[in-house]
Amino acid sequence: MNSSATTPGVQPPGSTPDDEDVIKAIPLRHPVRLLCAILVLAAVAIFLYDAATNRPAYQWDIVGKYVFDRRISRAAMITLSLTALSMFFAILLAVALAIMRLSPNPVLKSVAWGYLWIFRGTPVYVQLVFWGLFPTIYQSIFLGIPLTHIGFDISPQSAISLYWWAVIGLALNEAAYMAEIVRAGLLSVDPGQEEAATALGLSWWQTMRRIILPQAMRVIIPPTGNEVISMLKTTSLVTAVPYSMDLYTRTRDISGENFAPVSMLIVASIWYVFFTSILMIGQYFLERHYARGTRHVELGGVQGEPNPIIAPNHQGGPA
Repeated sequence: MNSSATTPGVQPPGSTPDDEDVIKAIPLRHPVRLLCAILVLAAVAIFLYDAATNRPAYQWDIVGKYVFDRRISRAAMITLSLTALSMFFAILLAVALAIMRLSPNPVLKSVAWGYLWIFRGTPVYVQLVFWGLFPTIYQSIFLGIPLTHIGFDISPQSAISLYWWAVIGLALNEAAYMAEIVRAGLLSVDPGQEEAATALGLSWWQTMRRIILPQAMRVIIPPTGNEVISMLKTTSLVTAVPYSMDLYTRTRDISGENFAPVSMLIVASIWYVFFTSILMIGQYFLERHYARGTRHVELGGVQGEPNPIIAPNHQGGPA
């Protein structure tokens, strides 16, 4: 047999296909898709034009005047601090609740389940109202040895400001949701990873820090980013505590002075969108950091490399 023979239908390496073998693909036409795109663009253009020219309703001059107002910018920073502190304490409590949910101890598991049941089953606004009334319900709390007089009394109303009651209310509510996210991330790691780490002589903390958590973070980070963004907007409910120095409440109070509620809502929205954009960028880079070496190759492969799933083999068939 001639060694130069090739398999029928397969082009030899280095050869150029004939013109009749070249497939000329004609792209499909999508008139309905094109029409929908035109209608959507037209609707967006009409809305933007109306918003830009309808000055009596939006009062853009007031928006420009107050968007960088000192009171607004200070309220925006307070809103950002509320978000950061609430998420920080919520994550700490969520880790503890997630470990309790996974614990074989039935008491710890039941307590954690009951916490999630209560805080996920009631509206956050109702919870914030309760924490605002907490100093009224418990005017004095005794801290000391039970059944004795050894200890001291503390007044919640004088010891804790409304700002911190808002942080407490937001954190306790968010911890119930973050606990399930953390638990899902821990369960996503193969149990064999922990068994292998134990066989290597690693302690529980070393196993969690070096093996379990780095893998679980790939599952935890995306929903946590959504929860942080949601928390940023949930801070607008702290008026139920009642705390009135956050971004939304301050813009609402100022609108009562200048009688421009729509303009002040736009001012608040600009700040919320600005902070959300920063958080989304941070979430993107965090996801990339924890997905190093394990990111799924997109269809078409990494730039400059063929996709190993669909790349043809040396015989011309699929790999």
